Amino acid sequence: MTPHPAHAGTAVSPWVQRWSALVPAGASVLDVACGSGRHLRWFAQRGNRVTGVDRDAVAIASLQGLGELLVADIENGPWPWPGRQFDAVVVTNYLWRALLPTLVASVAPGGVLIYETFALGNETVGKPSNPAFLLRPGELLQAAQGLRVLGYEDGFLAAPERFVQRLCAINEAPTSAVAARYPL
Repeated sequence: MTPHPAHAGTAVSPWVQRWSALVPAGASVLDVACGSGRHLRWFAQRGNRVTGVDRDAVAIASLQGLGELLVADIENGPWPWPGRQFDAVVVTNYLWRALLPTLVASVAPGGVLIYETFALGNETVGKPSNPAFLLRPGELLQAAQGLRVLGYEDGFLAAPERFVQRLCAINEAPTSAVAARYPL
């Protein structure tokens, strides 16, 4: 499959860049469907312990030595880290609805979920066009119930043309006397 121009190459997603300040150095980061590792590299350069999973052994091979890497078909096989949590879970340009609850559950207390992928409407401008891989309106918000949503967008981006939903949410610890400050 040819990568969509929105995620071809090594450019880090501006959405991921924006919210990565919430992930302190030394924190563990899981990149789901990491491909050639643009976000793994970004977080590793920021001093994070990175874990990546992808079904494409060729794509992930170039990442050897960067962190914990796993070639796995997470759509047709078991989740490789049952019960394990990460300080950050990053997902871009990937949707497998059956995994949404697992991804949310993989965010450690105090951790962050940074998610960005294609939404309905994208079929009018290119690939992916299969509704199985396009989020319905508000679907990421529903998936993140129980997390504190700091940022959410659902709309159209012009360069390159694509419809996306993107979310940043915190698995907030139980209420304390002092309100947490999350920089926007």
